[in-house]
Amino acid sequence: MEPFAFSRATDASKAISAAAKSSTAQQGAEVRFVAGGTTLLDLMKLNVERPTQVIDINHLPLADVEHTSDGGLKIGALVRNSDLAHHALVQRDYAVLSQALLSGASGQLRNMATTGGNLLQRTRCVYFRDTNMPCNKREPGAGCSAIDGFNRTLAILGTSEHCIATNPSDMSVALTALEATVVIRGTGGERRVPIGEFFLLPGDTPQRETVMMPGDLITHVILPPPRAGARSHYLKLRDRASYEFALASAAVVIAVDNGKISHARVAMGGVGTKPWRSPEAEKALEGQSPNEHTFAAAAAAALRPAKPQSQNGFKVDLAQRCLTHALSTVVA
Repeated sequence: MEPFAFSRATDASKAISAAAKSSTAQQGAEVRFVAGGTTLLDLMKLNVERPTQVIDINHLPLADVEHTSDGGLKIGALVRNSDLAHHALVQRDYAVLSQALLSGASGQLRNMATTGGNLLQRTRCVYFRDTNMPCNKREPGAGCSAIDGFNRTLAILGTSEHCIATNPSDMSVALTALEATVVIRGTGGERRVPIGEFFLLPGDTPQRETVMMPGDLITHVILPPPRAGARSHYLKLRDRASYEFALASAAVVIAVDNGKISHARVAMGGVGTKPWRSPEAEKALEGQSPNEHTFAAAAAAALRPAKPQSQNGFKVDLAQRCLTHALSTVVA
């Protein structure tokens, strides 16, 4: 870990201004905000992240969960994962989010990790975290070691010739299925970004993972009102039962009317370079009877674009089974 300056923010506008002034377009933010620190501090110890200044934002008033005027939910960026998972409104109206949060990391980490930090956590690709190995995400133009190396846990959807790293977040998969909106404050004011547009595909610029700009601060996440009659479920498949990232996961929100699926939202984790929403699966579900044949067709449609690597071809079948089981569970 390299030396850095540390300060505490009590005003969001001043923190944003300070971070923006100390940033460069080429290197990204040299100033980093820290809340729980469950990702940032790890990466600083590995010299993957090397900020010159760290700003503690824990004293900003962003730790509340409250109803919106239209019946949705406003979640502060500093709400801890444990608190959000056990919040009565989340458990009642957005079960998929509670389940996803409780499947992530460990109890100790969930007590520290925040909503904003979870959205911004970076990949667990071993080559990204090893500064001795080439990585286009860490150093653009260096090459992707994973393509010809260890890629068992990496992505099969949304990859490019420059990066196949998997997004690690469980929470973000659930938020994608719930069609959340991320509220960001920057030097130009506040903007609201649908979560489907918040994460970026690697393409030719794998170093850019989100639409965040230097100085930007996530302040809230907004969930739309729960759909009447809809049920939701999150299923995570992994190598061990706890403190492990997904090999494949599925977040589903389903409503059934008169024996037909009237509403379907499907997102997957562990298989994409970003939380992976599948319009193909949703199209295959809506208007159909909720049965094994329908679910299998939706799972096949979701994984049709997959491009497996040398060691992770098993994820195609695993993800299909994961999605099929999640759908069966939510309508049971």
